Amino acid sequence: MPKITYVDHAGTERTVEGSVGATVMETAMRNNVPGIDAECGGACACATCHVYVDEPWLSKVGLPEEGSNEASMLSFAAVTQPDSRLSCQIAVTEALDGLILRMPEGQH
Repeated sequence: MPKITYVDHAGTERTVEGSVGATVMETAMRNNVPGIDAECGGACACATCHVYVDEPWLSKVGLPEEGSNEASMLSFAAVTQPDSRLSCQIAVTEALDGLILRMPEGQH
């Protein structure tokens, strides 16, 4: 199972195992990772699962497609950066083993 590391705003790291086919958001929720609110439950309708993808992983994770629901929802997220993603839109795959995600100070 791929391991994903979530780093909160204070720098605390939590590494958990993800299930292939689940989303990064679902993985965080199942493992009680603080900092991912996921108020819409993964429907790409709230931007409360916003994360920053560590630069070495951007080529594997990719960025939201221009004009996509995700790109639109990110406009509502607090403090976006060029590496911002909604974790509900990132599917866990074996290729993401070792993925590092950082969370913003808050989701609102």
